Amino acid sequence: MRILISNDDGVMAPGLAALHGALVDYADCVVIAPDQDRSGASSALTLDRPLYPHTLPNGFIGIDGTPTDCVHLGLNGLLPEVPHMVVSGINLGANLGDDVLYSGTVAAALEGRFLDLPAFAFSLVSRQPEHLVTAAHVARQLVTAHERLNLPPRTVLNINIPNLPLSHLRGVQLTRLGHRARAAAPVKVVNPRGREGYWIAVAGDAEDAGPGTDFHAVLQGYVSVTPLQLDRTFHEAFKGLDRWVEGLL
Repeated sequence: MRILISNDDGVMAPGLAALHGALVDYADCVVIAPDQDRSGASSALTLDRPLYPHTLPNGFIGIDGTPTDCVHLGLNGLLPEVPHMVVSGINLGANLGDDVLYSGTVAAALEGRFLDLPAFAFSLVSRQPEHLVTAAHVARQLVTAHERLNLPPRTVLNINIPNLPLSHLRGVQLTRLGHRARAAAPVKVVNPRGREGYWIAVAGDAEDAGPGTDFHAVLQGYVSVTPLQLDRTFHEAFKGLDRWVEGLL
């Protein structure tokens, strides 16, 4: 069993070390991660320059690119053998609802969709590593139980873990993605030379967060497991679009 571990918080992030520590005695684990924080990189690939891997003293491989770059290289020639599974995280901060559109953590897992085994993306619902031990335990339990999974090809499991002691977790819930409201307005800044710029502001509050959603599960103290698929085609819309396209050209 060979597992490729990556993240978007960077190769020195505590969550990455915790995830590796949770799995290293279970499988042959190799870590390939960005050499700096690339949160919000989504599934971007670096196509305008070469990428240069470097190996750290602990054996982790850092790359001057995105999370997707890291997994892409790991699956397509950087490693002597192709991994069986991709596991991403442990992200410090939730990846709930619309977050998955921007998340580098989820994107790293999505790049592992070509493998036979499902990919995992793990996030702790906190910016602080207070309960990383809880998240690492959950990651270990879920990844080692992968043999009981029966999922279609190209399925990714997005997992969010409440920021709680392990004994306070209420269990695991299967959830759908909720939705956020629009983000707050960008924050305007002016540099010493008078040039105006903008910081992207915080994500919007949960808007669709009722029972059954990932938002609701973590608020109730449950680990949220949401299966994701790459096909984002809105199949139900065909019923309303067939007349619209008829006779346009």
